[in-house]
Amino acid sequence: MPAFAETVECDLLIVGGGINGVGIARDAAGRGLSVVLCDKDDLAAHTSSASTKLVHGGLRYLEHFEFGLVRKALREREVLLRAAPHIMWPLRFVMPHDRHQRPAWLLRAGLYLYDHLAKRELLGPSRAIDLRRHPAGAPLKNTFARAFEYADGWVDDARLVVLNAVDAAEKGARILTHTRCESAQRDGDYWHALLRDAEDNPLQVSARCLVNAAGPWAAQFLQSVLPQSTHRSLHLIKGSHIVVPRLFDHPYAYIFQHSDQRIVFAIPYEDAFTLIGTTDIAYHDSPDNVAIDSAEIDYLCSLTSHYFARPIRPADVVWSYSGVRPLVEDTPSDAAKRSTSDSATRAAAITRDYRLQLERPGDGAPLLSVFGGKITTYRKLAEEAMTLLQSALPACGPAWTAAACLPGGDLFGPTPSNRAVQEFDLFVAQMQARYTWLAPALVRRYVRAYGTRIAVLLAGRRNVEQMGVEIVAGLYAAEATYLMRHEWASCAVDILWRRSKLGLQVGSAGVAALDTWIASQRQGDRSA
Repeated sequence: MPAFAETVECDLLIVGGGINGVGIARDAAGRGLSVVLCDKDDLAAHTSSASTKLVHGGLRYLEHFEFGLVRKALREREVLLRAAPHIMWPLRFVMPHDRHQRPAWLLRAGLYLYDHLAKRELLGPSRAIDLRRHPAGAPLKNTFARAFEYADGWVDDARLVVLNAVDAAEKGARILTHTRCESAQRDGDYWHALLRDAEDNPLQVSARCLVNAAGPWAAQFLQSVLPQSTHRSLHLIKGSHIVVPRLFDHPYAYIFQHSDQRIVFAIPYEDAFTLIGTTDIAYHDSPDNVAIDSAEIDYLCSLTSHYFARPIRPADVVWSYSGVRPLVEDTPSDAAKRSTSDSATRAAAITRDYRLQLERPGDGAPLLSVFGGKITTYRKLAEEAMTLLQSALPACGPAWTAAACLPGGDLFGPTPSNRAVQEFDLFVAQMQARYTWLAPALVRRYVRAYGTRIAVLLAGRRNVEQMGVEIVAGLYAAEATYLMRHEWASCAVDILWRRSKLGLQVGSAGVAALDTWIASQRQGDRSA
């Protein structure tokens, strides 16, 4: 990384490179504002790459009467699907009815609300199904005969974060990964902050507004880096997931109920696998130390084995991941109600909605802290954040993201469209016809990851030899170079587990080989 021997002036300094931070950076940069975003680690290194990878309204939130949150999320599903059809797509979910859990009439009523709380164009309505005739019934125990089917969306969460950062950078934002905000002080109309990168190089930033989007570290940032306090009670909830070899061949996902009111998804994942999660338990350690434990693995295996005919055992797990979600307590009455509940129920009941806390003494420089939130509503969160800040930013332009594609999402033109979602396979076929010298499966993966930016990745190349060395299976030097130059990838983990999921295929030897290649590239750059 380059040495920082300068002072940067900007409109917004954003601390946190998760989905909320990059969403605000993109929105602000697109309004003509100057933006600096820093994160102590990689983009989406923590919570934003550890989700269940869904763009969804939150069916289970209806039980807690969060109709406003569900409506907002339901509206956003299709906005996001149209904006990034390469990294998001519709997915049908099957909920087997367990007569020992929620009654069928309650599920049907909830799905009716889910269908009608917001307008739908891309996602079809729910329906009751007979598992004895539906393809989703085949892998399940024959004791489950009835189910409900409904629609939500799938998203590559880490790539969603990266693409927001790419768009922000292309609109002028400065994105600084592996750069920590060590201190920040308000001085009249400006915040003066000291940033320091991984090589201990300092950067002074003078910003009109400071945005605390540090996710699980948001309260800690206020308490240790800034002499501030927050009135919000931030609860850390750990969600863990496991990945096992593919449990079924059909394209549907499952949503399973549990007697403790939690639900678990089983989702088709990376063609050869099934993703199972999440656990939703209170977490009291540092977010830096989060990891799945054996009890969570047993819980996920036990719950899914209750439904699947073939038992799932801990030995079947090929990968796992955990993240910490920062959730905010909503009302004193709800807090009191939850205090008498068991841990799992209490965690499930805390709102997944976000809270924006603006602090601006007099006419001084504002501080905006972001608490909570979910991937599906990140764009609305960013819009609302800019609405709160615009009085301090006279040059701030109007809202724009609702009608804009994310990088690579402009499959059939610059405007988001239903066609891009509905005819994605047509675009894949067009790219496979254009790049016949590459394996069709590889072209499809490139389109899924990069959309129309496949043209940038493959620019000037006419054969496989021009892709460079195949560093690990399925990863050519051309792609690794692209990710380092355009997407801030700096090590093998960034590339194999966040920019892609090739880590599921290559193992530890592949990680070492890629890190060796990256080191050789950097050595060559220094020698040039």
